[in-house]
Amino acid sequence: MIKGLYTSASGMLPHLKREEITANNIANAGTPGFKKDRLFTKELTRAQIKIARPKSDWQKPMVNKVFTDFGPGVFDKTDNPLHLAIDGDGFFTLLLEDGGMALTRSGSFVVNSDGYLAVPGGALVMGEGGPIEVGGGKINVSASGEVEVNGSASARIVPVTVEDYDLLTKIGSSVFAVPDGVDLIPVTKSFIQQGYLEASNVDIVREMIDMIIAYRAYESNARAVQSQDQSLDNLFRRVAGQG
Repeated sequence: MIKGLYTSASGMLPHLKREEITANNIANAGTPGFKKDRLFTKELTRAQIKIARPKSDWQKPMVNKVFTDFGPGVFDKTDNPLHLAIDGDGFFTLLLEDGGMALTRSGSFVVNSDGYLAVPGGALVMGEGGPIEVGGGKINVSASGEVEVNGSASARIVPVTVEDYDLLTKIGSSVFAVPDGVDLIPVTKSFIQQGYLEASNVDIVREMIDMIIAYRAYESNARAVQSQDQSLDNLFRRVAGQG
């Protein structure tokens, strides 16, 4: 019976985490370039026993891993010359205020007070030669990433990627930090679409269904815990009465 309590209680935790992740996905459904998160749950049995024998033979720890779904979102036409979208693989490269590098699929850019192309949070958009200075001129970005200001070439935006997405760390709704030592690989088969924004890849209907399923599963385990707790209480009362 104690084993059943542990199993039911352990089963509640992943569903609770899944509810949190789903709620965050829904909250960012309108965030350009947002990539939804998912939860991977695995029960360790034979492999876990080989590494470290559990305290008892019925304990089966669970490993929960949150991973990001980097699938593309649809493009929304805005006609804003500072809005860019990558048609294909790759990310825009950002220079963070602390000197670190980051990647994003959100091309909702602005021109900062120093005349550089940046994201609203302050990070600078990087071109082949460094930060992109545009001043206050008219900006045109070609499909190949060539940036022109008032008709004169200024820089070139090249989408990049990394060998392993698992190395990226989400530090904002649409921004992923790149660890030191990780190479950025240019993507040559992608194109830049000016005047468009990539929407989040969140499917609201699917997320709502997932939230209901997770809640029902959590509720079922909670009822199982309550039922077993009542059974134990009745057992202890009978034993105490016999004593």
